[in-house]
Amino acid sequence: MYVGRVTGTVVATIKHAAFNGRKLLIVDRLDEDGEPTGAYDICVDVVQAGVGDKVLVLDEGNGARQVLNMKVAPVRAVIVGIVDDVQIP
Repeated sequence: MYVGRVTGTVVATIKHAAFNGRKLLIVDRLDEDGEPTGAYDICVDVVQAGVGDKVLVLDEGNGARQVLNMKVAPVRAVIVGIVDDVQIP
């Protein structure tokens, strides 16, 4: 899992059936200081996140498919939460 920021959306008229009716968002990974690392994922959104939101991403294929309740799907990353605050002691 990692914390990231939604920076854009992905629109596709032709896609795998697993993505029908699901919003795809581009999420930049953030470092401990909340700065972008340069890495990103295209994530399935299950929490109604939007551009600019700080989010929690589950970046593991099997867990992502379990969240979506699918046994087989080309899914690796799912947005599972919207982050209000991060505190590192």
